[in-house]
Parts: sequence; structure tokens; C-alpha cells
Amino acid sequence: MFDTLPDDRHPPARFNAAGYCLTENARLRPDKTALVMVGDGAVERLSFGAVERAVRGIAAGLLERGLKPGDRVMLRMGNEADYVLVHFGALAAGLVSLPSSPQLTEGEAAFLMENSGAAAVVVGSGCTVAPEALGNRLLLDSAVIAALKAGPPIPAYADTAADDPAMLIYTSGTTSRPKGVLHAHRAAYGRRPMLGHWLGLTEADVMLHAGTMNWTYTLGVGLSDPWSVGATAVLYNGPRDPAVWPRLIAEYGATIFAAVPTLYRQILKYGAPEAHDLSRLRHGCTAGEPLPVELLAAWTKATGKPLYEALGMSEISTYISSGPTIPVRPGSPGKPQPGRRVAILPVEGEPVPLPVGETGLLAVHRSEPALMLGYWNRPEEEAEVMRGDWFVGGDLARLDADGYLWFEGRNNDLMKAMGYRVSPNEVEVVLAAHPSVAEVGVAELPVRADVSVICGFVVLQPDAEPDTEALLAWCAERLAAYKRPREIRFLDALPRTANGKVQRKRLAEAVAG
Repeated sequence: MFDTLPDDRHPPARFNAAGYCLTENARLRPDKTALVMVGDGAVERLSFGAVERAVRGIAAGLLERGLKPGDRVMLRMGNEADYVLVHFGALAAGLVSLPSSPQLTEGEAAFLMENSGAAAVVVGSGCTVAPEALGNRLLLDSAVIAALKAGPPIPAYADTAADDPAMLIYTSGTTSRPKGVLHAHRAAYGRRPMLGHWLGLTEADVMLHAGTMNWTYTLGVGLSDPWSVGATAVLYNGPRDPAVWPRLIAEYGATIFAAVPTLYRQILKYGAPEAHDLSRLRHGCTAGEPLPVELLAAWTKATGKPLYEALGMSEISTYISSGPTIPVRPGSPGKPQPGRRVAILPVEGEPVPLPVGETGLLAVHRSEPALMLGYWNRPEEEAEVMRGDWFVGGDLARLDADGYLWFEGRNNDLMKAMGYRVSPNEVEVVLAAHPSVAEVGVAELPVRADVSVICGFVVLQPDAEPDTEALLAWCAERLAAYKRPREIRFLDALPRTANGKVQRKRLAEAVAG
């Protein structure tokens, strides 16, 4: 077990996440650029003073419309500056922000509204909400938000406790529907160990993040973390072309760039990083999926810049990493950051940490301030991940004598797609509803040595013809883009256990066989 506890590990008892990120910046550096939002031919710049003014105006407007502390506010918006302002405005008012992806279908969005009991929905340009799903919820559009930003601000940030709910993030679970991960205001403070040990972040930095707003990776690393130290955040909402990222690094003087490994690979293949001035870039940061050893070597050779990996999840942000204080060891995501209490527990039996070198479940102590409050109305799933004093996320791993973590696989069937966790159950329910499908299993299918995609393994009804495009189109109408299978494989039968359960880990083998 690795256990290092600095004195400032926990936030004050009264703590507001929005105030933590903005109050001192607005006082000490009001004219400094807080956010650069780069679009397709358009650039929007907001100073810390302007951001704080808009956030406090939105907070006041939400409360004036009858919302009460603890109410959930769902963000159904695209990758736009207002997404940031509404998110922080909800926190400032003591409400609970519910970020969601614009890729969600209306049906998926309706589930989030209903399951969360959202009291309000903020809809941005290009996004819609089905009227029957909206019900009596408060609906705010871009015009309303524009008025709130300029309206009277709240006199002070909500006097929230560090343990009060602040954000509800939906992620895939072990059932066929996403589950809500509820975070407290303290989670923003709990990110402090990564600032120096993974990101190497200071007030002088310019952080360019390649993610979309709804992702905790973006809201945290791309916004909360730089703002917590007075640094500038740069985000992009134009066409997704890998060649744009080296250009943005050069044009905006980014000192740190954050993305998933897949994007780093695409940049090397299509982005011509050697054609741009990357001299101000100190290093890249990567999370969301494992970093292949050959990609690490290729990036370092092509750019001359370090690439620091981190391991995290929706429930606890990142807690293991390499970085300025933790040397890179290829093949390992790094060590537990100073201040984190991390252990390897037996898969079964008492939750007693295993010795160095033994494989078990990767666990984080429940005293960790960045850890979630719990799963929203999912006591059974919450009980599955809480073992004594520890939270376990399903990764099998070991710690070596130097403290580096080494993956040994998953203890469950959750998949990774562009950094998002995806439940096979959720995809299977959609495919199984197609009239041509008799049985289905979903799992990752390796398409190259270091690349896997979500695949549907289908047994057809007796009179049905195999039609890959029809099944993919069916999924496209019902699932967000990152959840959709990229491949369909047809089988005569699914591999099953003696009890009849589909063996997802053997599906790819069945195709090969």
C-alpha cells in the first residue's frame, strides 16, 4: 500500500468549487485571459473578471427562477463557452450541474432527465429536448442564458459545505442503463495532487485540451485545474481534424496539451507536428485509455516532448500518473500521486492490501477527498465497489517495488471507447431489439495490435439475412456516437458458461475460430 498524506489534503469545511476556481482570479488578475474558445474561423476570449461576472449572473438567474440548492440542472449543450459558464454558475448557486453529451439521442437524454429528477434543462444551439420528456422542468435556451449573464449577480457564492453535492456525471455501469456518479464540491480541491505531479501546472501555463465539455477529463484538466492556479484554458469547437491540434499549440502558445492516446496517434499520422513551432509546449498529458509503449516512443521521437500518462475514472478523477516528479516508465501509467492512498486488494475475501508484486483489485481509500459521494439511486452498484475502507473500480493490477502500477486486465466487462467507459449491456439491449437479431453479445474486438473497437457479435433469427449496415444504422438512431459498435460479426452461437451466461471475453476468439 502507498500512503502519503500532506497536511493540506482536505478542503475547509465550508467550500464552494466555483468560488475556489474564480474568486481569487477575479480579485488578483481580472484582466488576464481565462478562456480562449476557438471555433471554425471565430475566436472568443473571456477574462477572469468577465467569467466570474457571467457565472455570478447565471447563478442569480437560476435561483430567481425558483431553483433551490441541490436541484439538478442538466446541460444539453454543444462545445461552447456558455457550457462552461452555466456549469460554474450552477455550482456557484449551490445547485448540482449535470453535464451531458450533445451526442446523446433524445431517448438517452430523456433517461438522464428522468433518472436524475432534473429540475431544469439548459439547451444550447443544435441541441433539442423532446417535449414529452421535458414535462414541467424549467427550460432555458441560449437567449435566456445571454440575459442571465448580463443580469444582476449573486452577492456571494453559495455557502456550501465541502461535502454538499456539486456535479452529477453519468457513466456506464454494470446494468443496461448509465448510472449517475455524484460528486461533492470537495472534489475540485481533491484534484490538487495532480497539479504538480502529473500536469506540472502553474499560473504561467496555457492549457490546451482536446476534449468536449461534457467530459470530466475536460471539465477538470481543461478548466478547473488551470483556473485553480490562475492559468489560461484553451478549448476548441471546430471541425475535428487531427491537423488542427499542432496548429493550435503553436498559435496560442500552449505549454501543456491534454488528449487521449488515440488522438496523439492521429496527430502523428495526419497532423504533421514537425511542420509547426511547438517550442513553447513543455509536455503532453494523456488519460482515458492505456498509452501504448510504441506510441509513447513515436511521440517523443517526433516532437522531442515528454508525454505523461495518468489513470483515472469518473468516480475519482486521476490518481496515478507519471509527470514532472514521477519519471516515465513505458508500459506503466505511473505511480500513485503523493497524497493518494492506493492499495491492491484480493479479488475475493477480506479487503486487506496485498504485498508488493501480487495481482488484485486496484483500490483507493474512501477518505480520498476526490472520491465520489456515491452512485445516484444505485445502492446495489455502490455496494459492489465499496469494500471496507476502500473503493474498487474493477481494474486488476499490481504495484512493483518502486511503486509503479502495472495493469493485468479487467475484473468486469466494461469497454473503453475514445476514453469513455461503455457498458456492453447498454449496447446489447439496443441490438437485441432489432427484429433480425436472435442473440447478441458485445465486446471489444482487436483490429490492430494496439487498437480495439466496440463490436456486436450477433446470432440472427432463422429467416434473417446478415446486414451489417442495417444493424449499424439501427444503433446510430439509438446510441450516442461513442457507444455505437464500429463492427458487426455474425456467429452461429455465442460462447456461454455452463449456466448459460454469455462469455464476452471469448467473443473475439469465437470469430477467429
